[in-house]
Amino acid sequence: MSRRDEIRDKALKDLQQYQVLMLNGHFDFGNGFHGPVYLNPHQLFRYPSTIWRFAQDLLDLLPSSIVDATEVVAGPVTGGALLAHTIAGLLDSRREITRPPTLFAPFTLDAACGHTLTRFYARLVAGRKALVVDDVRNTGQTLTRCVELVRQAGGAVLATAEIYDRMEAMVDAGAPNFALAEYKAPDNVPAAECPLCKAGVPVTTF
Repeated sequence: MSRRDEIRDKALKDLQQYQVLMLNGHFDFGNGFHGPVYLNPHQLFRYPSTIWRFAQDLLDLLPSSIVDATEVVAGPVTGGALLAHTIAGLLDSRREITRPPTLFAPFTLDAACGHTLTRFYARLVAGRKALVVDDVRNTGQTLTRCVELVRQAGGAVLATAEIYDRMEAMVDAGAPNFALAEYKAPDNVPAAECPLCKAGVPVTTF
C-alpha cells in the first residue's frame, strides 16, 4: 500500500471513529428523505486538534506543485472556512519564514444569492493563486460556485480539496479535485418509501 493510500485509509477509519461518518444507521435528513449514512461535520470541528490533524493529512495528499504555489486558501462558511483557515496556517509552518504569509478568504452565505465573496476578500484574491477547500463534497455545486467567485475576482484556482467526498458530484468545478477520504453512500430515499421505516428500525438519534 502506498503512503497516499495509507493516509486515505486511516482518514476513513478516523472519520468513523470520531462519529463524523456514521454508517449503518437510519437517518431522517429533515428534507423528506431518509438514508443509512450521515456525515456529521459538527463532530469534525468539535475539537480543534481533530481538524488540524485532518488538514495536515489533506496537505500531505496534495501535489507539491499546488502546495508550493498556493498564495490564498478559501472556503465556504462554516466548515470549509475553518478548514481553509487551518490549512493556510499549516502551509506557513512548512515554508521559509521569509516567504509572504499565506492568505485566507472565507465565502459568506447570502440568503438571496448563495455564497458570495465580499469586496474586501475579492480584492485579496485578485491576482493570486488559490486553493479552494470544503469539509465535504456532495453534488459539487458549492465548490463550483466558490471557484467561479475566485475567478470572477481575478484569482486563479489551482485546485479544490475536501476532507470527505461522497462520490456523487454532479458538476465539475473545472479544477483538479483532491479528497482525503472517499465513501460512496447508498442513495437516499423518500421518507414514505423508506425500507428502514417499513422494517420498524427506529430513527438514529445523537
